[in-house]
Amino acid sequence: MKLFSPFTLKGMTLKNRIVMSPMCMYSCPDQSGKVNDWHKVHYPTRAVGQVGLIIVEASAVTGQGRISAQDLGIWSDAHTDGHKELVKLVQGQGAKIGIQLAHAGRKAMIEGPIIAPSAIPFDQKSKTPEAMTLQQIEATQQAFIQAARRAVEAGYDCIELHGAHGYLINEFLSPLSNHRSDAYGGDRDRRYHFLEEIIDGIRAFWEGPLFVRISADEYHPDGNKMDDFIYYSEKMKNQGIDLIDCSSGGVVPAAIDLYPGYQVSYAHTIKTTARIATGAVGKITSPEQAEDILRSDRADLIFLARELLKNPYWPRIAAKELNYPLDPPKQYERGW
Repeated sequence: MKLFSPFTLKGMTLKNRIVMSPMCMYSCPDQSGKVNDWHKVHYPTRAVGQVGLIIVEASAVTGQGRISAQDLGIWSDAHTDGHKELVKLVQGQGAKIGIQLAHAGRKAMIEGPIIAPSAIPFDQKSKTPEAMTLQQIEATQQAFIQAARRAVEAGYDCIELHGAHGYLINEFLSPLSNHRSDAYGGDRDRRYHFLEEIIDGIRAFWEGPLFVRISADEYHPDGNKMDDFIYYSEKMKNQGIDLIDCSSGGVVPAAIDLYPGYQVSYAHTIKTTARIATGAVGKITSPEQAEDILRSDRADLIFLARELLKNPYWPRIAAKELNYPLDPPKQYERGW
């Protein structure tokens, strides 16, 4: 059964191909960005449910870069102890754990100024960001790198850079949001430069699994096309990125036709063309669908979001439907 087969990347072996996709939880009501009791219940529960890899929600690399004031953070050393505890709790239940590092850019919904590659608001209702200076670009890149250092110190098994959904890295990659004329804007090589330097900075000290989430379709005729994403994926592979997490949208307002597995083709194209491991995400709901994606070699991992909010024990349901003898946690043997 492919869904329950192990998968190894850079020394990290997952017991199955089921991944909890990073989802914003907006669960820091004191606006400190620190891990609290809610996180320490939410994530380990999915580990007990036998999810192979749990990726913690988008965690802000700067206070200014939060999507909301209630976001989880990793911009300060004061955050590290909370992440250490969360990692220990999840790993103690047999799962691997990663973290998604993020900066919201022009989509930040916080008080005060916000920054982006260019002074272009997301939509008419959004705040206009300040175009980043070269000093701000360097400082933000360092914030990503230092956040990755804290993630390593906390013991995370893998790190994902959030380069999708119209947030800062995505804003640099896209010609729709990046109108710069310097080394960080213009052709696709210069638009890639912001992410390129972040990856190099992290790879200087981290040899473990490093993922990037991308928006592989910008749903706009003037946006990046699949050829661009293949090109970016090849560059990321050459820099040591291990897996591309293939989502879509969010760069500009767009009507998206949602249907079961609507983003799987992006994972398939990048996997076969750039020859890099991929994760499929989006409207994957049934065990049969997940198994088919893996058996047809369209992706290497299945990222589940809302399904794991509905049911933290989704792997148990999948095992029953696929007739796979999944071993329950010892404490649950009488119930499973």
